[in-house]
Amino acid sequence: MGVRLSIDDFGTGYSSLSHLQRFPLNMLKIDQSFARDVTRNSANASIIRAIISLAHSMNLFVLAEGVETNEQLKLLRQQECDQVQGHFFGGPMPAEEFVRLLSGAIPTKYRERAA
Repeated sequence: MGVRLSIDDFGTGYSSLSHLQRFPLNMLKIDQSFARDVTRNSANASIIRAIISLAHSMNLFVLAEGVETNEQLKLLRQQECDQVQGHFFGGPMPAEEFVRLLSGAIPTKYRERAA
């Protein structure tokens, strides 16, 4: 059917390691609370490194939420995080602007940051 499943906000609340066994997952989305201080908090960096390693060992993709700085992006790339999202790339926008973004009329700041 083409349905792919992910656990959102992994590492907080109701996301549990037991979910990794129970559900046919494709991706873990690391909660933004870990990415927020990842460059200043060694515990957060260790948690992110562990989640990425665990996910990859289970053939899961990893997305880090809440990326707001180039330093966060660099650290996540070094840890081989598969995808990132956050205000570093852009904030909420009207539907019309999003359509322009997808159609290729991308503002320079998005091209530079994605590279």
